[in-house]
Amino acid sequence: MELLDVFAVVVEQVSLNKASQILNLSQPALSRKIMKLEEELGAQLFVRKGKRLELTKAGELCYDHALEMRHLERKFKQAIQLYKSAGSHASITIGASLTTLQSTTPDLINDYLQNYPLTEIKLLTGKTHEVVTMVKDNKVDIGIVASLINATSLHCEPLFDDHLCLVLPAGHPLVQKSGITMSDLNELPMILFSKGTWYRILMDEMFNRFTIFPNVQMEIDSFEAIMRLVSTCKTATLLPKSYLREDLIRNNDLVLRQLTELEQTKRTTSIIYSDQAADHQESMRFVQQALNYFIKSH
Repeated sequence: MELLDVFAVVVEQVSLNKASQILNLSQPALSRKIMKLEEELGAQLFVRKGKRLELTKAGELCYDHALEMRHLERKFKQAIQLYKSAGSHASITIGASLTTLQSTTPDLINDYLQNYPLTEIKLLTGKTHEVVTMVKDNKVDIGIVASLINATSLHCEPLFDDHLCLVLPAGHPLVQKSGITMSDLNELPMILFSKGTWYRILMDEMFNRFTIFPNVQMEIDSFEAIMRLVSTCKTATLLPKSYLREDLIRNNDLVLRQLTELEQTKRTTSIIYSDQAADHQESMRFVQQALNYFIKSH
């Protein structure tokens, strides 16, 4: 590394004399370092043109590499500085239902780690009632669930409201139909989220209320898998608006249709924590940043 630094200074000064002054080395000592680098590389780096030094092709490659190493060293020093300014390592354990794990949690964690990169974040998954129990029993510091929770000794902070959307593959008969109604979902081939989850309970309650009997062809635990299969199998699905980012819709060649009745299927995603977690600095910092994140993004 030292020889590369010396070499780069010589290149930039185009003179052994000027470079030796900057490096505080005698010209003979500087020449020996350049010769040593050439020996290590097995290639001549300079040719003399009068009093000037000109780079050979090998010298140009070596200089490019020296600049890259300088850049990497700066990045390393910046990372060390960030490490020092961020303080000691911290750890947060988050419980999340499978739906929020796929739709909400990744963006929140990414946003938090940009400000606190040394934080170790662990994730535990479960159904909503299981996450609530984990928070109560202090097995996790924070819970993120697609529901409002009213329980003794638990704090519940609403993050955002969400609703279901009808998702169709391009070319589906309903794509071109104007004024889609709930009756269009009756006997419609669909892929739905697995039973027992909050979103599936929400769907089933809605189907029951409007006397709808969809043709459920598959039940899957993964939003991503559902979106891929909807396109492949040419079926419809219902998914929460929070998950349906424009890039996912576009990349899977899907079409989003809104129904008034679906927009009324409101569900609030919340962050929950116990009295004990309220005294945990890192947990409260995460809670506050999550609240701020959704204020900005909504």
